[in-house]
Amino acid sequence: HIQLSRVADLVVVAPATADLMAKMAGGLANDLASTLLLATDKPVMIVPAMNVRMWNHAATQRNLDTLRGDGVAVIGPNEGDMACGEYGPGRMAEPLEIVAAIDAHFGNGRLKGKRILVTSGPTHEPIDPVRYIANRSSGAQGTAIASALRDLGADVVFVTGPADVAPPMGVEVVRVQTAVQMQQAVEAALPVDVGVFAAAVADWRVTSASDRKLKKTQDGLPVLGFTENPDILKTVSHMGAGRPKLVVGFAAETNDVVANATAKRLRKGCDWIMANDVSPGTGIMGGAENAVVLITHDNVESWPRMGKDQVAQQLALRISQALE
Repeated sequence: HIQLSRVADLVVVAPATADLMAKMAGGLANDLASTLLLATDKPVMIVPAMNVRMWNHAATQRNLDTLRGDGVAVIGPNEGDMACGEYGPGRMAEPLEIVAAIDAHFGNGRLKGKRILVTSGPTHEPIDPVRYIANRSSGAQGTAIASALRDLGADVVFVTGPADVAPPMGVEVVRVQTAVQMQQAVEAALPVDVGVFAAAVADWRVTSASDRKLKKTQDGLPVLGFTENPDILKTVSHMGAGRPKLVVGFAAETNDVVANATAKRLRKGCDWIMANDVSPGTGIMGGAENAVVLITHDNVESWPRMGKDQVAQQLALRISQALE
C-alpha cells in the first residue's frame, strides 16, 4: 500500500462510495483502498457515486466538508437517473468530465491562461430597508458555468447577486446586491477574454428608495417611482477597445423563445445568446434542469433538456473551441 500510494502523481477514486468517503474523513484504514488513501502524500480527487438519499444525508455532507477542508478535490456528483430507479444528485460524473478535471489539475486545461467573467444570480433592488424587488433566479446555472470553466483551467471572476446556491470553490467571488453594484463589479473585472452574463438583472429599480420602512397609512398605497437599471450586457457588448473576444448573454423567455432571444442578441450586440423557456410549467427557473437554445450570428441550436451541470460543461467546451 505504501508503494501504491506514492508511485502516482494523483490518486483518483472513481467511484467514491459513501462508505469510502466516511473512512477517508475519519482516517480509517481497514482495507487496501482506505490504507492507500491514508498513506499517500499525493493529491487526491474523488468522484462520488451513491443513492440520492445517501448523498443528501447529513453524515455524508459532513464527511464531504471534512474532505474538502483536507484538500481533497471533488468531481460531481451529477443529477439524473440511478441504477436503483431513483432520481437526483448522486450519479457519478461522466468519464469525460473526470478526464477534464484531471487535465485541469495538471494545468493542461483547454482554457488555461484565459480570464473569464461570469455573472450569476438575481439582483435585489431596495424599496426600503426591509423590502426589495427581485426575481426567482437561484443562481444555479451561473454557478455551474463558473465551475465548468474553472475545471477547464480558466481564471474565473464570479460576480454574483444574492443567489440561493453557494458560489463555486476555486474562483474569484465578488458578491453584490443591486444592478448598479453588479455593473461596477463587472467594470472592475475587465479586461477579460470572455464574458458570460447569466445573471438575471432586474430591469428597474425604485428611483428613491426609502431609508425607513414604509408604513401603512390612511392615505392609501405609497407611490413608487421607477427608473431603468444599467444594461450591463449591452454596455460590454458595445465596448470598443477592451471588449471581450466572446460575449455570451442569456434570455429567459416565457413565449416565442427563439424569436425573442434572436431579437435580444441583435439588440444587445452580444455574440451568443443562451435562451430558455422559464414558463412556470417548465420547472426550469429555480430547478435542477435546463433546456436551452444556443443562438449565434449564423446558427440556432436546440440542446436537449439536461442537468444544469451538463449544460454548463457543454457551454464551457463550446467556449474553449471558439477561442482556439
